Amino acid sequence: MLTTEKPQTTVRLRPGTPYPLGATWDGKGTNFALYSENAGGVELCLFDDAGVETRHPLTEQTAFVWHGYLPNIAPGQKYGYRVHGEYAPERGLRFNPNVVLLDPYAKALSGTEEFAEGVFGYVPGGDDLTMQTEEQRGAPLGVVIDPVFNWVGDTKPNVPFHQSVIYEAHVKGLTMTHPDIPEALRGTYAGVATGPMLDYLKELGITAIEFLPVHQHLDDPFLLDKGLTNYWGYSTLSFFAPDVRYSAEARKGNPSGAVAEFKNMVRALHDAGIEVILDVVYNHTAEGNHMGPTLSFKGIDNPTYYRLVAENPRFYFDYTGTGNSLNVRHPQTLQLIMDSLRYWVTEMRVDGFRFDLASTLARGLHEVDQLSGFFTIIHQDPIISQVKLIAEPWDVGEGGYQVGNFPVNWAEWNGIYRDDMRAFWKGEGGLASEIGYRLTGSSDLYQNDGRAPYASINFVTAHDGFTLRDSVTYEHKHNDANGEGNNDGHNHNISWNCGVEGETDDAAINALRGQQQRNFLATLLLGQGTPMILGGDEIGRTQDGNNNAYCQDNEISWYDWENVDEELLAFTRKVIALRKAHPSLHRRKFFSGRTIRGEDIQDLVWLRFDGQTMTDADWNNNQTQSLGLFLDGDGLDDVDAEGNALHDDDLLLLLSSSYVDLPFRLPDLDSCDNWELLLDTSDDNAEEQIKTGEETTLKARSVKLYRCVRG
Repeated sequence: MLTTEKPQTTVRLRPGTPYPLGATWDGKGTNFALYSENAGGVELCLFDDAGVETRHPLTEQTAFVWHGYLPNIAPGQKYGYRVHGEYAPERGLRFNPNVVLLDPYAKALSGTEEFAEGVFGYVPGGDDLTMQTEEQRGAPLGVVIDPVFNWVGDTKPNVPFHQSVIYEAHVKGLTMTHPDIPEALRGTYAGVATGPMLDYLKELGITAIEFLPVHQHLDDPFLLDKGLTNYWGYSTLSFFAPDVRYSAEARKGNPSGAVAEFKNMVRALHDAGIEVILDVVYNHTAEGNHMGPTLSFKGIDNPTYYRLVAENPRFYFDYTGTGNSLNVRHPQTLQLIMDSLRYWVTEMRVDGFRFDLASTLARGLHEVDQLSGFFTIIHQDPIISQVKLIAEPWDVGEGGYQVGNFPVNWAEWNGIYRDDMRAFWKGEGGLASEIGYRLTGSSDLYQNDGRAPYASINFVTAHDGFTLRDSVTYEHKHNDANGEGNNDGHNHNISWNCGVEGETDDAAINALRGQQQRNFLATLLLGQGTPMILGGDEIGRTQDGNNNAYCQDNEISWYDWENVDEELLAFTRKVIALRKAHPSLHRRKFFSGRTIRGEDIQDLVWLRFDGQTMTDADWNNNQTQSLGLFLDGDGLDDVDAEGNALHDDDLLLLLSSSYVDLPFRLPDLDSCDNWELLLDTSDDNAEEQIKTGEETTLKARSVKLYRCVRG
């Protein structure tokens, strides 16, 4: 990139306005506005295609916002800022006008970071106390955009939470090797919007796709040095710009085209009846700790945007394990987050958010505070409060594990569900009562705070950890490809390899592994709460035992569309369809235990393998590994969208993690003549109709679902 600076042009900089922040084109010119309460001066820097820079000092300041308006500056214009002030890290100040900085409100970026062109406010090689005096132009530039987009005909699916089936996926990994997607579109937003991908997702039956981070992120130098990248993207650089890495338009030299491309993808998914949920990282940024790069926030107003150590503001509080934490106690940082969320809802039309390490956002001073400003302001916002809000309810700080403690209107990734289900199907005993809670919406966690069963986002696998296939193939992580000596990633996998570590040709072991995968999917999709499937689990995707594939932008993480487990895929589609067809399997309210028909029939009944009601002794027995759950179809206590009372078949869910086959007596109901088998994880083709009160064989480590046939 050229470093030439043009002389000041004759274009007169007008005062402009302090709001909205960022670069806003009005059809005649562009208004620029940047918040910095501690800066001594701000220069707007415009760059042409050759990299030649023109500087415009912003002389207007309103309520700490530096602003100005330039006529004839149109979409496609690249820009950045130089911010003047003290370079005094020991007092938390890191201003350095030698560094070109990215606008925190930039809606599109010129590309990715270029470390070779300089991204540090200090002189690398020593400590961070010596100010850098050489030009640093490695941060991506902002690009002025035209926000106009034709949304005519777009209708948000607005799927009720209790009817949702979430599919967690990576934009690139989902489409990168799909043979029916044009090669130029693979790995991009446009690739997701193609017919083959949309048809696949519709046929699968999911109602929402939850994308791993699509905000522009940074690839860490220590990964680049090893020939790796930050594939997952949990290192946010820009909270407004869709990442150019996943843009077919950016590949063609039009980085600002990523915005319209993302919108096209959202519209296409909406047309398919699928909601879009974004995994967002508002707890930290890519700038790291005091030795990290200066790309944007750190050089614009370090004390405003980051939590600094009060007694030594050279350093950063780190509740995230990434070097810094955003200062959500500051009104401007809260505004940044809210403006970003509102932008993605109103302009990009997404349907919800999953908040990474959300406990960090809830911290007041050190403790996690449910009534923190972040939650209060979201609760009061008429736009953001109406979309799906999902918390990852933990961080790495003291007291950060907060499953079950988030406010009303929030759903949570239920890590307790994951651990209990994995342990149960692994064959561990003493879990009967925990499984009872998990299958019925985790009322022990969510019932007493005004929330409903769908507040529990149930999952057994996610991007972080083993895939479903790997959870039944490996007991130990195999992360050597990450280049960290297999020391990265967690060791508490709660997995069972079915007798052999890794892939095998043993037919019996492979059959058991297939059955275990079906068991996980069946309990996930037939229980109360909101199920989340890790994308690729339905086709048997493996990461070869890597449980921390965050840096693997390659075949380890990409879907293998050439080797799809078609039988597992058909099973997954079948179970999703069963869930959708039976309102008893996705209730909007918790079970009450109330009597429905006569004295002996309640809305749910737990049964032993002899057909008798579970006793306290059964619940507390470490040997209890089989359960029956009867769901009364008349016990829904709910109405449909038209206000009509909901009714369903009587259903019976049987599950056993025992290693031996068990006889299971089906309940003897006066209103039920026969029980028809709907699902058997031990045999995809099983058919059975058995009289009420008679026995069936529940195969070792299997699940069965029956419906009552009357008359």
